[in-house]
Amino acid sequence: MRPVTLDRTDLLLLAALQREGRLTNAELAERVHLSPSACLRRVQRLEREGVIAGYRAELDPERLGLGLQAFVRVQLARHDAESVATFAAHVEACEEVTACYALTGEMDYLLHIVVRDLEHFSRFLLDGLLGRAGVADVNSSFVLRTVKAYRGLPLPAR
Repeated sequence: MRPVTLDRTDLLLLAALQREGRLTNAELAERVHLSPSACLRRVQRLEREGVIAGYRAELDPERLGLGLQAFVRVQLARHDAESVATFAAHVEACEEVTACYALTGEMDYLLHIVVRDLEHFSRFLLDGLLGRAGVADVNSSFVLRTVKAYRGLPLPAR
């Protein structure tokens, strides 16, 4: 898929929406110095072209009782198409997995896990991941402190 051509105003719109996704169209238009109708047309184009992939609320895991985060590196026992598809389907169904990335190197995948506590993590790992998904090896690292959380994508300078 080729990148979409973005002008300065598009980048300003995207930056504002990444910082504050609940801006009204009127507020957004004012911030980027457009009329509300022109602003709405641009945002709709960015949505249509897939630059804006969706909208969601950012939730605080601690306030939801999800006090433990971990990164789990996974190596599959087999790498045939069926094994990879089975693993991917399993991970997709696990609510504890907030992100999964296929990797190069010794391990095949990196999972970001968010759970209540160590007991919850243990059940997820032993009963879920290791028990069913064709996993040969895992290596877990627990998050001690978040130094920088996801704040949006870096946008090109214009």
